[in-house]
Amino acid sequence: MSETNYSEEHIRSLDWKEHIRLRPGMYIGKLGDGSSFDDGIYILLKEVLDNCIDEYVMGHGKRVEIKIEGARVEVRDYGRGVPLGKVIDVVSKINTGAKYDSKAFKKSVGLNGVGTKAVNALSSYFKIESVREGQLKRAEFDRGVLRKDLKLEKSDEPNGTRVIFEPDEQMFRSFQYRDQHIERLLWNYCYLNTGLTIHYNGQKFQSKNGLLDLLTTKMDGEPLYPIIHLVGDDIEVAMTHANHYGEEYYSFVNGQHTTQGGTHQGAFREAVAKVIKDYFKKDWEAGDVRTGIVAAVSVKVIEPVFESQTKTKLGSLEIEPGGQSMRSFVGDFLATKLDNFLHKNPETTNALQSKILESERERKELSGIRKLARERAKKASLHNKKLRDCRIHLSDPKNDPRKMESTLFITEGDSASGSITKSRDVNLQAVFSLKGKPLNSHGLTKKVVYENEEFNLIQAALDIEDGMDGLRYNRIVIATDADVDGMHIRLLLMTFFLQFFPDLVKNDHLYILQTPLFRVRNKKETFYCYSEEERQRAVHKLGKSAEITRFKGLGEISPDEFKHFIGQDIRLEPVMITKDVPVHDLLDFYMGKNTPDRQDFIITNLKVEKDLVHEKPEPLVKSIARKLAENEVEAEV
Repeated sequence: MSETNYSEEHIRSLDWKEHIRLRPGMYIGKLGDGSSFDDGIYILLKEVLDNCIDEYVMGHGKRVEIKIEGARVEVRDYGRGVPLGKVIDVVSKINTGAKYDSKAFKKSVGLNGVGTKAVNALSSYFKIESVREGQLKRAEFDRGVLRKDLKLEKSDEPNGTRVIFEPDEQMFRSFQYRDQHIERLLWNYCYLNTGLTIHYNGQKFQSKNGLLDLLTTKMDGEPLYPIIHLVGDDIEVAMTHANHYGEEYYSFVNGQHTTQGGTHQGAFREAVAKVIKDYFKKDWEAGDVRTGIVAAVSVKVIEPVFESQTKTKLGSLEIEPGGQSMRSFVGDFLATKLDNFLHKNPETTNALQSKILESERERKELSGIRKLARERAKKASLHNKKLRDCRIHLSDPKNDPRKMESTLFITEGDSASGSITKSRDVNLQAVFSLKGKPLNSHGLTKKVVYENEEFNLIQAALDIEDGMDGLRYNRIVIATDADVDGMHIRLLLMTFFLQFFPDLVKNDHLYILQTPLFRVRNKKETFYCYSEEERQRAVHKLGKSAEITRFKGLGEISPDEFKHFIGQDIRLEPVMITKDVPVHDLLDFYMGKNTPDRQDFIITNLKVEKDLVHEKPEPLVKSIARKLAENEVEAEV
């Protein structure tokens, strides 16, 4: 075995921008294309906005303006403005910023002096302007390199800071900002900062009642009892129960949405069960107390410690260095405020007790079935190879930070699962192969999850029997054929997750895989087309030499080609729940009893079939729509 020389020439020092561009995941998480709420392009926006919010928290600037046109983002606040002599330093020198001075920013979101430097380094164009007391300082960069350092000039504008940037297409490929993700981010800022007004592309965002407004917006249907809203020093809580499975939490630290929870959320889950059990003087299981809970909790912490640069999980054990523990801080607050509320509101306590007793009864009824189901799932996983797992889950997934990058593809049939299995990234991508068409679970109880083999095995593969804390994959991707039968399987799987694990969907874990319908190529070029419009453009570009292949199913796409569709250029459509239609009503429309309205909707929106067959006869379209509406579609349709 030959030796590799190791000398001074092998030691390399990277400057700040080179390091960020070489290891962007350390600073903004995954890059992504904008389909996920936590994709890098939204983290860039958030890093700029965090500075605006910190100004507001410190009492400066109640208005923030945001404009996004294509790839260009502009953010303007009306705070104090960056000190004019430090405008360049704060966006280009690591460990430079006012947030190291705890007197200036006591409970700031970002404390490591990296935020806008990462935005600068990862943008093909970056511009910062600061206005203070009639003077304006402006600087422009590309990919972190200073291009224009303009002299001070007079200005009639109000004090504040303006940042304009365009994410670098060398880093973010084929990305697109999605309004629903941006609006969710902005609403969270407003819920946590009553009095703040954000204007985004002509829309106004403002909240008067904080977390009460957040929970009211997030609730599907009516709560089982009026939302409990509790406010204290450096803590705010809103909670109720709903008639669904699972636990649903929205947790925040210093205005930062901690999507993965952390010590504050864990302290809340523990304390809320203890306070309720103590009030009723019952030794209920904590899971029965929390089943169906919908809650939001916000805390303010001095010098918070997060488990990653993207600040999605709080690691702080104390509310300030050397201070009270997070567990006792949250516990003491609920022991006083929630207990007092329960004593004063008997109607709420009656509804709460009924929900807990119902959860307890169902758990006991399912106990025997759950044990047998777990044994079946273990045996199936070992011998039937339903799940082709990825390597990080075959080692120690709970301690592997790459868990947040892992994906599970749920496929139909052996041919499709075979293509994906051969072309996947074995480290981070797993495959679950369905056997036949899933059951329509609309209106059924959770008993069916354990009695139905496919549902039980999916639940076991995801490890979500006892809640989202054990979720083994960050993205669950439904990968079905682009035909009517595939559409129906998508609906059945979406129904399963919405019916029994709605918090999995609400936390942006469920996606639909978009695969090409056509391949258009000649000897020099190949285009993969995801719609009839893309096919026409490709044919026009290649001319008479174009060879057109229509993919009828995933199994027809070779593994070598499939690598393009599930790699860095993967196209995913997030399954999102909007506040306009409650989940129950949504499922009732799509998966309940057949209605003329549903048939008309399906005829109008039968996009997949129309793309595959350009001029399908009207009688056949209506026949397909009727079968879909009756949930009777079979493979031969």
